[in-house]
Amino acid sequence: MKYLLEQYQNLIYSICLKSVGNPFDAEDLTQEVFLSAYKNLSRFDGTYEKAWLSKIAVRKCLDYLKAAGRRCIPTEDMYFSQIPDNSSSPEALCLKTDSERQVYALCQQLKSPYKEVATAHFCMQLSVTEIARRMQKNPKTIQTQLYRSKAMLKKLLIPPENPKERSG
Repeated sequence: MKYLLEQYQNLIYSICLKSVGNPFDAEDLTQEVFLSAYKNLSRFDGTYEKAWLSKIAVRKCLDYLKAAGRRCIPTEDMYFSQIPDNSSSPEALCLKTDSERQVYALCQQLKSPYKEVATAHFCMQLSVTEIARRMQKNPKTIQTQLYRSKAMLKKLLIPPENPKERSG
């Protein structure tokens, strides 16, 4: 058996590595191949040992790959994609509609042209390019106006601190 191991270890490892693509799994499979060969040595007629070991390696790799498909570990992406989407529930729709109304009301408090740009972006979900095309303005102008409108909306949402209250 030692002769077989020394003679064919690299060949069997390379078969396993090409099959499974992972060096750690290939090492484990190589050990399993030689363990299986050792257990079945009494049934081996002694001819074509290279072919015999290669056949064992291919079968072990196929078994491993079949089992790997069954023991698939779910990733975070798979987990979150399987969570049911409750956004169409009446509560969620009501909250979404209310939020949209609040955003629209805030945008309407701004002065032109910021009001139009903010409404188009935040309420109609338009990109800077789409807004620029619709308003027939330079995209850089729209970008600047959107940046300024965000700052104005932030001021509406978060009132500045009163300096008198801090010192009191």
